[in-house]
Amino acid sequence: MSSPGDQEVYEAVLATVRAGRPAALATIVSTRGSTPRKAGSRMLVDPKTGLVGTVGGGCGEAEVIEAAHEVIVDGVPRLVKVDLTEDLLGWSPAVCGGIMDIFVERVSAGGGDEDHPGA
Repeated sequence: MSSPGDQEVYEAVLATVRAGRPAALATIVSTRGSTPRKAGSRMLVDPKTGLVGTVGGGCGEAEVIEAAHEVIVDGVPRLVKVDLTEDLLGWSPAVCGGIMDIFVERVSAGGGDEDHPGA
């Protein structure tokens, strides 16, 4: 499944791997209800160059970025559930109302266990 901006994300993944730096790729694997992005949308989190792509922005994306940094360090993939059904601190009625499951995995040169500390 291809989303707008995928080419930019793929190119950033290649550049990161070629540079020999670890990064994390976040991919929306499922959605329920109203969400800002749909399944297949991707975002690369590269500690050196920043973000490429998006999985929706806001607080939900911040949760994914935090998980991505953990994945980069320990190499253990994670499934992050972003619940957009209720914003307890927000006064705006503009809450999306859906849930996204986002798979976050490490990308790095080599791909063997030597790239995953503790593996």
